Amino acid sequence: MAILRSFFLTRRFFLALLVVITGLVVAFFLPRLLVPLQLLLGLLGLLTALDAGLLYGTGGSVFGRRVLGDKLANGSDNEVAIYLENHFRFPLRTETIDEVPHQFQRRDVLFRALVAPGETHLIRYQLRPTRRGEYEFGALNVYAASPLGLVRRRFRFDENRVVPVYPSFLQMRQYELLAISNRLTEVGVKRIRRVGQSMEFEQIRPYVPGDDPRRINWKATARRATTPEAADALVVNHYQDERAQQVYCLIDKGRVMRMPFEGLSLLDYAINATLVVSNIALLKHDKAGLLTFSHQPGAIVPADRRSGQLRKLLEVLYRQKTKYLETDYERLYITVRHQIRQRSLLILFTNFETLYGMQRQLPYLRRLAKDHLLLVVFFENTELDAYLHAPAATTQDVYNQTVAEKFVQEKRQIVRELSRYGIHALLTAPQNLTVNTINKYLEFKARGLI
Repeated sequence: MAILRSFFLTRRFFLALLVVITGLVVAFFLPRLLVPLQLLLGLLGLLTALDAGLLYGTGGSVFGRRVLGDKLANGSDNEVAIYLENHFRFPLRTETIDEVPHQFQRRDVLFRALVAPGETHLIRYQLRPTRRGEYEFGALNVYAASPLGLVRRRFRFDENRVVPVYPSFLQMRQYELLAISNRLTEVGVKRIRRVGQSMEFEQIRPYVPGDDPRRINWKATARRATTPEAADALVVNHYQDERAQQVYCLIDKGRVMRMPFEGLSLLDYAINATLVVSNIALLKHDKAGLLTFSHQPGAIVPADRRSGQLRKLLEVLYRQKTKYLETDYERLYITVRHQIRQRSLLILFTNFETLYGMQRQLPYLRRLAKDHLLLVVFFENTELDAYLHAPAATTQDVYNQTVAEKFVQEKRQIVRELSRYGIHALLTAPQNLTVNTINKYLEFKARGLI
């Protein structure tokens, strides 16, 4: 039974059989063609048996392996590699079908290749998940055919593997490497000039050309000038950025965050941005924390900068789901007041569609901004912007674009209204959320606001 399940006839066989059957039909009217066609039918059967013997009777085999990480990154292109090894003594024409999880809804994961005897062939492709959770891969099916091409033998590998999809750690690593090498400007993060003196004293060191003359410590220089050789040896104060500031990401899980853009919900965009910003904050020696909320308080991760903090944040973010009820900002304020005692940077990821909707929550936002540095991050409707800039062909289109313009202007009015009360606001497209949030964080650091 195992042999029968792996045995398949190819299209070449059926085409040849169709030709023979058509000839036999013609031979009914031309009897002299009957004998040659019978010989041809027997030859086809003999070649098919020979082909099956090559694939099943020579002791050869095919080895296949699917290589991917222990987890996939949500919203990012994850590379999958397939290795094929030909252990036959003749070249094989292979068709590889990978049974990807049903969440991808892909029907194009089929790869054809010619693999020489004793060689390894590598296939690469990418998968982009748009939901967190567990994804189950089926079998890796390899259909191998000999040079005759009449029979195919199926080999199955790596059946029923479950891989979790986490927030985009690939995006986090990309920003981490760019931050370490001071190349964040390549992805749109701005270089921000430092304003003020929000720095901590670290040490006194000898002056070198290029140091700021205003940082020369004249008293220490005078104390060192005890010998003629040291009389001209200036020393300067060396500072470092203030550290151990608390950065909390507050993620709204209410129904307003279910809106999808390019396959991802606003909640997933906020989760991916939270992971990246928290990692950047830890690299800047700040403390990163998390608080989720909807109609009731959600997960809370106290701000810390120990080595396991990022993994703890990743695990908590993986389990977050959108709620269908309206967000309760009064409970959010009470939770923040009891859980976050030290002045911190609060990055609030939410969404306001109307000015009235924001004004209903404004009293609680003002109370949060009174005790902390509050940044409210909400989203542009990019599909509405695209519709707004499309040419209007009818009167109805003009009317619809006028209404769309009203909604766009209302979003901008929300930013101005928040600024009136000293609340920082960031209106951004979902795809630019991570870069724009990092820019705001670095701006606050440079201005010494935290």
